Amino acid sequence: MADVRIASPQGKWILLTTVLGSSMALLDSTVVNVALPRIGRDLGADLTALQWTVNAYTLTLAGLILLGGSLGDRYGRRWIFVIGVVWFAVASLLCGLALTTGALVASRALQGIGGALLVPGSLALIQASFHPDDRGRAVGLWSGYGGIGAAVGPFLGGWLVDGPGWRWVFLLNVPLALLCATIAVRHVPESGDGRAKHGRFDVLGAALGALALAFVTYALIEARSGSVTVVVSAVVGVAAGVAFVYVERRRAEDAMMPLDIFASRQFTAVNLVTLCVYAAFGGFFFLSALQLQVVAGYSALGAGTALLPTTALMLLLSARSGELAERIGPRLPLTVGPLVCAAGMLLMLRVGAGASYVTDVLPAVLVLGVGMVTLVAPLTATVLASVGTERAGLASGVNNAAARAAGLVAVAALPLVTGMGEEAYRSGAVFDGAFRRAMVVCAGVLVAGAVVAFATVRRPVPGCRRPECRTHGSVMSPPLEGERL
Repeated sequence: MADVRIASPQGKWILLTTVLGSSMALLDSTVVNVALPRIGRDLGADLTALQWTVNAYTLTLAGLILLGGSLGDRYGRRWIFVIGVVWFAVASLLCGLALTTGALVASRALQGIGGALLVPGSLALIQASFHPDDRGRAVGLWSGYGGIGAAVGPFLGGWLVDGPGWRWVFLLNVPLALLCATIAVRHVPESGDGRAKHGRFDVLGAALGALALAFVTYALIEARSGSVTVVVSAVVGVAAGVAFVYVERRRAEDAMMPLDIFASRQFTAVNLVTLCVYAAFGGFFFLSALQLQVVAGYSALGAGTALLPTTALMLLLSARSGELAERIGPRLPLTVGPLVCAAGMLLMLRVGAGASYVTDVLPAVLVLGVGMVTLVAPLTATVLASVGTERAGLASGVNNAAARAAGLVAVAALPLVTGMGEEAYRSGAVFDGAFRRAMVVCAGVLVAGAVVAFATVRRPVPGCRRPECRTHGSVMSPPLEGERL
């Protein structure tokens, strides 16, 4: 029964374990980018291996995050959350001990599975545990503390890479996960949705969705080789995607992603904007961490710290942005926000060899942050308002998965589109040219998102009064709504 109060010792333990769990998965989406040059040097990895280091995690997380929420509803949210945390810890240990790029990539994929179990569970536990009078404040605290963790993460990651070494980016998760799991077992009440046990479980849909993402990603990353395997992978990926749509249509109410949710034109439109926006963000954060170190000569700590203003602005100003969107509607923020972000990415063209942080990097990062503040809270509010209240969790989960899939494809495709060779990141001059082309591409994708928003987002919607819409620091995916995910 949801009757825990925030002021109680149990309430504080629940907040601590859910913040720890979600922060670990959130940080691994961004911190690893800072460590990529050092990983490449120590393991002798080419650019393809670095792409897989990022994408193996995102692939399994994006492909299975809806399944993770359903598992919690069916078998108990605390139980699935704890399994996810322990799984994440074991995978992190394997990442830290990896001696080859193959072992690291495989371990990263395992990490993503753990993340898919614990990410939806962390917020769902808060929704299911706290008294209704305290639930809003609890979610706000969870989201705010998680945002602070996101802000500190790149700084901490850079310090670890420059100090003890990149392996500690992963190894640090192990004691945190053990603490998180112990607290959850001792202090978090079990909860679940008994109604979920009466339906069939959409394992086939989850498998087809993940396979479609995996094969398409493989084809994009390995396309430089021009082998028959690449063509076969692309065909299989597309076929799996078609089969996924067919299966989800046939399963109807038992589907992992019921297709009738897209009957809402507003929901469909905002998800198209999401794809454009988060594809650009995914490509930007992957390549900018490399650009700052390989070309501009920053240390890992310097590169991680350089991008902090984006998260800081998100934490400080998202609430005001949400309030503004409530008054004027979502169309203008979702049009202007991507355009401002595009301007920030074009300003990154000034960042080259010996770039000054104050005059070259900071203006670009600040403009990008202002654009993100302008669009992220209204985007999330519009997604949740475009469907019935009973489907808010599903809508949020689909939107979150779409954002992660967009980032996944961007990291896979941008090096191919911009002509980055396997050894590009080892040469500052070569990488700099490709990075500049990539920023133009990312800016163009954002402009496309703005055009889609202007043309399709019409109906003014009530604002999202859920705190997680406004108080968060994730720059790689929209915030999740936990209820009924």
